[in-house]
Amino acid sequence: MASQALAAYASLPPDEVETFLDLLVRELSPDAQDVWTAAQAYHADATAANLQLLQKAVEPPRQELFRRLNMAPGGTALLIDLRRRLLPTIAGHPKRASINADLLHLFRSWFNRGFLHLRRIDWHTPAAVLERLIEYEAVHQIQGWRDLRRRLERDRRCYGFFHPALPDDPLVFIEVALTRGLPRKVQALLDPESEVGDPHGADHAVFYSITNCQEGLRGVSFGNFLIKQVADDLGREFHNLRTFLTLSPIPGFRAWLTTPRPDTPAVSAGLMSFLAATSASSADVPRSLEGELTALCADYLLHAKRDDREPVDPVARFHLANGARLERINWMGDASVSGIRRSCGLTANYVYRLKELEQNHEAYAHEFRVVATPTLARLAGRGRRPRR
Repeated sequence: MASQALAAYASLPPDEVETFLDLLVRELSPDAQDVWTAAQAYHADATAANLQLLQKAVEPPRQELFRRLNMAPGGTALLIDLRRRLLPTIAGHPKRASINADLLHLFRSWFNRGFLHLRRIDWHTPAAVLERLIEYEAVHQIQGWRDLRRRLERDRRCYGFFHPALPDDPLVFIEVALTRGLPRKVQALLDPESEVGDPHGADHAVFYSITNCQEGLRGVSFGNFLIKQVADDLGREFHNLRTFLTLSPIPGFRAWLTTPRPDTPAVSAGLMSFLAATSASSADVPRSLEGELTALCADYLLHAKRDDREPVDPVARFHLANGARLERINWMGDASVSGIRRSCGLTANYVYRLKELEQNHEAYAHEFRVVATPTLARLAGRGRRPRR
């Protein structure tokens, strides 16, 4: 029956999918009267039996529907796709947020770390998986098979988390460069013609791309486990590695600069002229803007907040929550067109010191403290000039 239901859903045209989503809300939500009765009973007599009745009353019947659909072959993938299709519709249909909450609750259980398998991806990995790397890569687009092969050479590593229900479809993957010294520009790592180095002579492991592959699993965290396990595995394989760090994009920086708010720092006329350009390339960024842009970027990463708590920048939130330290900002660290457009060409290094991860994580989790070097803290102070 689950297979038949999946086949019926898969055959629905887009307008009937909309009807199906509305039915999930209308017909398969908790009964308000049942919830109220069970809540009153538990309030009057807080026994385990009354708690179980309350838990049963508040669980939406559609969760059981999703569990049964998940029993059929291909059910997990279809439910992930259902949430992918659902997410863009919630703003226009707020009641559908309850469907999203149910799916997210189930996915966080079905995709917990105990079910995930870490696999190294190399040139001998099945072609179906390699094709998906090219398709999914969201940070630095892979320019075909030649580019991919260079990213899988012996001085590079690529790892992914896989789930038994999706054996050939990575949930998340990370790309690592093993280098002697710290590269400050990502283009040096992405050059398919670059010389292949000796990984056993490397002293830095540079995480230069992390991609979450399944939009339907947004909000289910995989990357934090991935980075820590990869760092641990690499440290056992290569004893010369001393530093584990990222070469990260800063995707919200330029948008932050160009969105006037009372707390947004002032910018010079030269920088305003650059930001007003409709298109950008590396040649369009004057070197004279380096000091101003790096100071403003430090201010953005350390002080720009979402709801007066978390950093605005999503990449910063991810790495700081994992216990990393914001180490440095690199001028023209990503000189690609997309790098200029999203971050004025700047990149950031977040350092993972395994002995400090727990302490840094606690500082962020309890106080949303941005753990950064004193140099960056001073640099951020230079960018604190409010708009007039």
